[in-house]
Amino acid sequence: MKKIEEYVRSIPDFPEEGIIFRDVTSILQDKDGLQLAIDSMQETLKDVDFDVVLGPESRGFIFGVPIAYNLKKSFVPVRKKGKLPCETVEMEYDLEYGTATIEMHRDSIKPGQKVVIIDDLIATGGTIEAITKLVAQLGGEVVKIVFLMELEGLNGRDKLKGFDIASVIKYAGK
Repeated sequence: MKKIEEYVRSIPDFPEEGIIFRDVTSILQDKDGLQLAIDSMQETLKDVDFDVVLGPESRGFIFGVPIAYNLKKSFVPVRKKGKLPCETVEMEYDLEYGTATIEMHRDSIKPGQKVVIIDDLIATGGTIEAITKLVAQLGGEVVKIVFLMELEGLNGRDKLKGFDIASVIKYAGK
């Protein structure tokens, strides 16, 4: 079987010159790549005591749900504002050119629950930082954050100091 890095398609100069886009869809489109990605992310949780898997829209759903299912845990979706039907809590965060708002159902995390966050990529860390604040607001505790890929050159970990973070693949640049 190939290494997980071999399933990632790298596209130079996208979305702008000098950037190498790391395409997760090439992993998803290959049955062995998808299985290896999920297994590799799940392996980082082997000694972690937790209650809930949480994932942001949309690729956090793709990787988080099978991990939650395999480990017999519940899954909590984090969505863009206006997509959830019940009472929510929300958090606004900064993007490169503006802001965005994410939401969770108010009753999705119970006080004292231990939460694992799963997502495909950490870049600047803004989305996950906002999620950690929502979890804390609801009385939960983030005990691990797992990414398939990390763009180390964007320093996303700086926004997540104090959290246990695992990245399956690390790229030195942006």
